[in-house]
Amino acid sequence: MNKKAFIFDLDGVIVDTAKFHFIAWQRLAASLGINFTHEENEQLKGVSRVNSLKKILEWGNKTITAEVFQEKMDQKNEEYLDLIKTLDTSDIMPGVHNFLLELKGKNQPIALGSASKNARPILEKLGIKNLFDVIVDGTNVTKAKPDPEVFLSACSQLGYHAHDSIVFEDSVAGVQAANTAGMISIGLGEKDILHEADEVFNHFTDMPEDYINTLLNKNKE
Repeated sequence: MNKKAFIFDLDGVIVDTAKFHFIAWQRLAASLGINFTHEENEQLKGVSRVNSLKKILEWGNKTITAEVFQEKMDQKNEEYLDLIKTLDTSDIMPGVHNFLLELKGKNQPIALGSASKNARPILEKLGIKNLFDVIVDGTNVTKAKPDPEVFLSACSQLGYHAHDSIVFEDSVAGVQAANTAGMISIGLGEKDILHEADEVFNHFTDMPEDYINTLLNKNKE
């Protein structure tokens, strides 16, 4: 059987934590007198915490000291961690758990490639951390998507080349990162937004039967 490196983003692919990020960022923005919308939240998908706060400050035309900047980042993370305390196995995105188990059954290598610095505790809450051979998150990389560093690190640690890697992403920046690295990019979400991906599905449950075997025989076009 062919083998490829299967690399998954976290937020929006494995678990929907976007709602928690939105609440935490909205509270932070409000504390700075900035209005923060769902549309702006969409633009922060796959973006690091530092760059997300920079964007919010730009949108609100605000400047703060380095000290306050760090305080606000800490505030956001504390709020977010408090909000995700309720996460459990029921919060896994539709079809993801079965897809991961099928990969395991086929002895395929699996990695997480996420900008989140909370990836490990989230996977533990979801009860699926043991399914990942490699976890690369915001504590391991310095360059944010669309830079492909996180994905290149993941496939390297798995012992695979980029052209033998498949990335599952829900953000434009993540899809671009995978494409830049020369990896097959599978988008999870709306086709009109993720049109740069090699293929796009709303959920894993929308993928054809035996799709993993299709991917194992698929090459980057």
